[in-house]
Amino acid sequence: MEKSDILKSVGKRIKEMRESKGLSQVDLVGRMSGEIDPTNISRIESGRTNPTVYTIFRIAEALDVPAKEILNIECN
Repeated sequence: MEKSDILKSVGKRIKEMRESKGLSQVDLVGRMSGEIDPTNISRIESGRTNPTVYTIFRIAEALDVPAKEILNIECN
């Protein structure tokens, strides 16, 4: 699996989880610990940036899901 495919898959999972909870990107940022710009969430969800493990942890915490759920993607 290519790096870009992995980043897109992780971003898609985050977006699906966020939308299933009825949250906007701004809402998600508001729930996260520490500072992050909403445009960074947009870049993560579209697979245009590689989030750090800590950022994934903070997103998972804000979505009230285990971080492993965000990273649960098919590896081919």
